[in-house]
Amino acid sequence: SAHFLPMREDDSMDKLTKLYLKEVVTRHGIPISIISDRDPRFASNIWRAFQKALGTRLDMSTVYHLEIDG
Repeated sequence: SAHFLPMREDDSMDKLTKLYLKEVVTRHGIPISIISDRDPRFASNIWRAFQKALGTRLDMSTVYHLEIDG
């Protein structure tokens, strides 16, 4: 399932972590893996260490590239 949580660009990692625990972990348990965009907050060492401690694998989505026919 997918979760889209409203956040502001200037929200702290502490706020992100609390929101994640409240909205995702308490409802579904600790995820086996997370697929995320490459937002700096989700690619940060703090977020990676947090997910590693929980045992969650992080997968970053790839940047979309248009194919050029030709």
